[in-house]
Amino acid sequence: MIIDTHSHLNFKAYESDREEVIKRTQKEGVICIDVGTKYETSKKAIGLAEKYEGIYAAIGMHPIHIKTDLLKLKIDPEEGAFTPLTEEFDKENYKKLAMSKKVVAIGEIGLDYYYRPKSKIKLEQFKQKQKEVFLQQLELAKELDLPVILHCRMAHTDILEILKSQTQKPRGVIHCFTGSREEAQQYMNLGFYIGINGIIFKLNLDEVIKNVPLAKILVETDCPYLTPLSEGKDKRNEPIFVKHVIKKIAELKGINFQEVADKTTENAKELFSI
Repeated sequence: MIIDTHSHLNFKAYESDREEVIKRTQKEGVICIDVGTKYETSKKAIGLAEKYEGIYAAIGMHPIHIKTDLLKLKIDPEEGAFTPLTEEFDKENYKKLAMSKKVVAIGEIGLDYYYRPKSKIKLEQFKQKQKEVFLQQLELAKELDLPVILHCRMAHTDILEILKSQTQKPRGVIHCFTGSREEAQQYMNLGFYIGINGIIFKLNLDEVIKNVPLAKILVETDCPYLTPLSEGKDKRNEPIFVKHVIKKIAELKGINFQEVADKTTENAKELFSI
C-alpha cells in the first residue's frame, strides 16, 4: 500500500477519464487524499471519496481563490472553468462539508505570494487578506480537530511566524516543500511533516530530502501537476506515479523502495487517522 497524500482527481483535467484513472489507482494499491482548493472542488473531493474505496477528502480554500480586486490572474484550464481570486471564505459552509466521515484534513490552505500586486501598499493589503483567511482556516481545523495541508509559495517566513504564534499548535504537512533545510527543520520542530512530490525532478532538493528523517516525510503527486520526468514531459500526472517520488527518496537515502513506501504510508495513516 502507498498513500498519495495530495491529489486533485476532482479537477477538470480528469473529466473525460476519471473513472479509468481511479481504477488504475485502486489496482496499484494506491490510496489518495483528494484535496479541495475552494468550496466547489472541496465538495467534489468529498463526492469522490464517498463513491470510491481508497479515496479520502481534504477541504479548504487555496489562497489563489481568496476574493480580492488587488490582482488579476488567468484561468487555469487544468482545475476547471473558474475565475481566480473571487471566493469569500465562509467557515460555516466548510464546517458543513466536514460532516462527511471521509474528510480527513483541512487543505489546501496557506499563503502564496508568487503572483502579487506591484505597489507596496496593495501588496501589504494582499498579504493581509491571505493571512486573515489562513487564520480562519487554522481555527476551523482546531474546532474540528483535523490536521492541515499547507500550501506555501514564497511565504515561509510569514507561515512559520503564524504557526509559531498559535497557542494550540496545529498538526499537518507542508505540501510540495521547496524551502531550505533550515526551514524544513523549523516546520519539523513544530511537529509538521514535509510533503515531497514531483517538484524534486525540477528543483534540486536532494540535501533537504537527505536531512529530513523518513519518519517526517509524506509522499504526494499534486496531480494533475508535476508529472515525474520519466513519464514524459507533457503527460498528465496521476496517483500511481507517486512511485517515482518514492524511488528517488530511496536512492537519496540509500535505502530500498519498500522501506520508504511502508514508512511514508505509516506516517500518512498516523497524521490523517486513516
